[in-house]
Amino acid sequence: MNIDDVKKLCKKYGIFPSKKLGQNFLVDENTLKQIMKAAHLSKNDIILEIGPGLGSLTFALAKKVERVVTIEKDKKMCEVLKKELEGSGVRNVKVVNNDILKLNPKPYALKTYRIMANLPYYITSPVIRKFLELKKQPSEMILMVQKEVAQRICAHSPKMSILSVSVQFYAQPEIVSFVSKKSFWPQPKVDSAIIRIVPHGKKFSDKFNRLFFKIIKAGFSHPRKQLVNNLSQELKVEKEKVRNWLLENKIQPTQRAETLSIYNWQKLTKTFKMH
Repeated sequence: MNIDDVKKLCKKYGIFPSKKLGQNFLVDENTLKQIMKAAHLSKNDIILEIGPGLGSLTFALAKKVERVVTIEKDKKMCEVLKKELEGSGVRNVKVVNNDILKLNPKPYALKTYRIMANLPYYITSPVIRKFLELKKQPSEMILMVQKEVAQRICAHSPKMSILSVSVQFYAQPEIVSFVSKKSFWPQPKVDSAIIRIVPHGKKFSDKFNRLFFKIIKAGFSHPRKQLVNNLSQELKVEKEKVRNWLLENKIQPTQRAETLSIYNWQKLTKTFKMH
């Protein structure tokens, strides 16, 4: 769909993009082609699409895959999409009116599935975490997110953040391409990026996972402070014990959390013996 198509649909149904829900519709066909190409789709694929809006991506997916389950929070937008799909004779798309953060995906992920979405800023991190923490993870996630968020997700030391560590603990993320803000209507204030996130399949115990995230949360609690101070304060452990723990793992106590790699954080978790 181009910008004229989108505006005509909005006029036809008396709707307007919701700023509250972060609705910015994709109106650039070249960007749509980039998203489709990034996913390497096949006829057997099941796609869980998040936030379809008026269905630019939905219609393209329906032509290429076995089934699309598309989750839309906006009830009015769901009604519009259903009518447009029915009017076009599309039969392999199920439209679900629900909040993706509250949805149990199990009934819709009957076998291997992929996530595809244009995510508003405010739900990007919780959506990614939600699906990466599932026992039945998607085989991959192809997402459109804000450019800065994409760069944070894919960052490496010495520019790590709690977001990049949280994602890379479960998966390998990469930026496929950058997308101009002019590709959307209404036009957002910032550019976007298409990212691919592929779970690496490494499994840890629930106990390990809980401790890992407790430690990284402590480490990043005050990003500008030295690691030894953050960990001592947040984990309620004597500073000297923390200092020795860090040095045993070849980490300088004066380092900041952003300089540590995923491997460093995993080693710290494995060697944590202070209660």
